[in-house]
Amino acid sequence: MQYYHTRQDGTRRLFAATDGTAYDLTGAKPGLASFGALAEAAHVTDRTVDQVAEPLLDRAEAVSKDAIERDLAVPLIAEEVWAAGVTYRISEEARTAESGMPEIYVDVYGADRPELFLKSTPSRTVGPGEAIGVRGDSAWNVPEPELGIVLYRGEIIGYTIGNDVSSLSIEGANPLYLPQAKIYDRCCALGPCVTTDVTDPHDLEMSLTVDRDGTTVFEGRTTTSEMVRSCEELVSYLTRHNAIPDVSVLLTGTSIVPDEEFSLRVGDTVSADIEGIGILRTPVTEV
Repeated sequence: MQYYHTRQDGTRRLFAATDGTAYDLTGAKPGLASFGALAEAAHVTDRTVDQVAEPLLDRAEAVSKDAIERDLAVPLIAEEVWAAGVTYRISEEARTAESGMPEIYVDVYGADRPELFLKSTPSRTVGPGEAIGVRGDSAWNVPEPELGIVLYRGEIIGYTIGNDVSSLSIEGANPLYLPQAKIYDRCCALGPCVTTDVTDPHDLEMSLTVDRDGTTVFEGRTTTSEMVRSCEELVSYLTRHNAIPDVSVLLTGTSIVPDEEFSLRVGDTVSADIEGIGILRTPVTEV
């Protein structure tokens, strides 16, 4: 099942989609106006989110999934979005190339403890069709498409796509600048949905394209099988001695890293595609 949020006339609605049809869960059960509410209902009744949603489909209004795509909003309100770094070999190599202190990235790649950092909050997170931001004080800015783990009370309940937009010129100047390179207005995108239809999160095709003035200026692809760490391991470290909010997302890192000559520009369109989840498409603006 895939879960989408729409925004119409300022009202958010939650849809469940399967086999090309979207079902208005909020219309069938007004208390289910968000994915967080669905996750809470599942937790309280000791069921999965799909087990809560499925009995509602028969009495929910059904429309084609295409009909809701123009009104999509960020699929869930994650009070905290965290991210993992240096989880792929190419990411470790790229971070080494950009930094004046390359040894710290090499050490993390092979260490028992992963790199984890707070990435975003609701006010900084955008959804499908909303503009991601590049900092006006950074000369080198890149998108980082990542598999996102959706958590409720620290347990994995689904997956989404995340874009960990990064200011590499700031991060590369000094690793202590990482929070400024990662956390700012419109620094993160999530979407287009939360899906439970993932058999193996460690074997998903992932691709990224950046279009500029009608031309594709960057494209790359990878697979999550290249991750050096598992989703369960990353979640385990995130939740150790750390009380995260009930609804949270953990981004798992990227191996699609543009070369040093590439930087995002205002007006670009970024499309992150992960098998079984969909395409997260966002324009670019300066913040």
